[in-house]
Amino acid sequence: MISLNAYDYAFIIGFFLVTLTIGFVVSKKSGKSTSEYFLSGRTMPWWLLGVSMVATTFSTDTPNLVTDIVRNKGVSGNWVWWAFLITGLLTVFVYAKLWRKSGVNTDIEFYELRYGGRPARFLRAFRAIYLGVVFNVLAMSAVTLAAIKIGQVMLGLSPLETIFIGGLVTVVFSTVGGFKGVVYTDFILFFVAMFGGIAAAYYCVNLPEVGGLTALMENENVVNKLDILPSFTDTEALITLLIIPLAVQWWSAWYPGAEPGGGGYIAQRMLAAKNENHAIGATFFFNILHYALRPWPWILVALASLVVYPDIASIHEAFPNIAEDKLGHDLAYSAMLTKLPNGLLGIVLTSLIAAYMSTISTHLNWGSSYIVNDFYKQHIKSEASEKELVNVGRLSTVLLMVISAALALVLTNALQLFNIILMFGAGTGLIFILRWFWWRINAWSEISAMVVSGIISILISFTSFGDWLFGGANILTGVEVDGLMPSWMTYPFIVLVTTVSWLLVTFLTPPETNSTLFDFCKKIQPGGPGWSKVIAKSKLEGKDISVMTSGSWNVPSGILATLVGCIAVYSALFATGYWIYGRYTKALLLTLSTIVFAFILKLLWKKIKAVTF
Repeated sequence: MISLNAYDYAFIIGFFLVTLTIGFVVSKKSGKSTSEYFLSGRTMPWWLLGVSMVATTFSTDTPNLVTDIVRNKGVSGNWVWWAFLITGLLTVFVYAKLWRKSGVNTDIEFYELRYGGRPARFLRAFRAIYLGVVFNVLAMSAVTLAAIKIGQVMLGLSPLETIFIGGLVTVVFSTVGGFKGVVYTDFILFFVAMFGGIAAAYYCVNLPEVGGLTALMENENVVNKLDILPSFTDTEALITLLIIPLAVQWWSAWYPGAEPGGGGYIAQRMLAAKNENHAIGATFFFNILHYALRPWPWILVALASLVVYPDIASIHEAFPNIAEDKLGHDLAYSAMLTKLPNGLLGIVLTSLIAAYMSTISTHLNWGSSYIVNDFYKQHIKSEASEKELVNVGRLSTVLLMVISAALALVLTNALQLFNIILMFGAGTGLIFILRWFWWRINAWSEISAMVVSGIISILISFTSFGDWLFGGANILTGVEVDGLMPSWMTYPFIVLVTTVSWLLVTFLTPPETNSTLFDFCKKIQPGGPGWSKVIAKSKLEGKDISVMTSGSWNVPSGILATLVGCIAVYSALFATGYWIYGRYTKALLLTLSTIVFAFILKLLWKKIKAVTF
């Protein structure tokens, strides 16, 4: 446990007061309507929304998760989330403008735009609860768990004390300020969190027991963890850490903040943008900051922790009061922060609080938008006034906070939950990519994908079926077992079964009605060969929509921009790492690669904008 002085308390209390003030200042306007409360009247600029996306994905569990990954798998283990850059840039260059053009209030409302009848209505309501409550609560509980561990290690707080202090302030400004309050505070939270993360990394690397950057890179506990790419001689590591994330995971998984085709709170921010151009700019800005700028401060602290706390036993020895069920490698990040001096300690603690509040406030507002717009208004009280809907949103915000906090009390580590959420969304991602461009996908496609993915994931994660089928460590128990297939096949197996199932259902069930498909084409103008049959049908019925959808199809250009953007951002990510490692030749070459591909991307983006707008 650490001791805070007056400066530390001043930073923390001042931060709380600023965020609460913002919430109350914007509360009057935010409470006027659901559009204001959940989308801020669709008037947000790209730079503010982009920073908000970054702040939201910078949560208290993220440094813990990265630390857990680095200590167990090395730096290359981060490909489990670095691979989502492909998803992110595809959203930028293909889907952002489509989302903004849709004009929906939530991405769940999209279901009754794309599909029709009772299946679409059911899907919208089910996904509202499934994502807005169940998945949302799981994600928030992981963030709250990280806050609990930080509170225990750094401040000696009990789990309940941490939840009460951090959760109370967050739920107050989220409830009264709505989306505008969340986005405005996110802008402040981002800079506080980034400064704290960088300052913590600098200090931890220069601790006497670490000895500076050069000594860190040469330490025997660190040397074998530095590779950015997994060893090509270790087949299993190569498959699990690189090939599966890049070949399968990025397009097949649904995960909050990295949904194929965009969705969740990322879609919420695109829908809140001033126009399509601002939606694209916001999402692109987010992906650059998220992947190229942020990871290395966390990685450096994780590497330094291997010197100071080489194993879990050493963490437990240093912090004997930590509950047994909360011990894990992810605690090493918080443990390293206890080494910080007063003053800097207050800033870093404030940055962690900022990260927690930013993520939780976004999840609360996003989840309540589903409950209000896609469930309560559609199935409980369709004639509800705007004031009543805002009040329901505020009430659901509080309830989501309470439920997620309760779940956090029984969880063990963030990586455990990350893997479970990833598995539950396995195989559904391809639908979210194709539904915009292939007319044959219907509501039953999505329903079957959710059901099959959920059932298979439950069987593998929570029953002996998973132990029988796959070798390796069981996801929950950690016990090594023998199975019919190697453990790395778990995720691809779920993807394969889910994908085959929803494709069969797609062709065995009738397509959406012509009127539904015609209306979707006219509004979104998706273009491409996937809609040629629908356009032909419209001509036969005397409702020719070809004139409205005759613009150039810019998806091929968008895919090319995605590939170029990935090379540019990954080059920047790797260049930063090699500059830190002192491998200057590689660093220089990758820096030049970043500049060249950024220039090419700029030319491509101009072409896309010229075609699109």
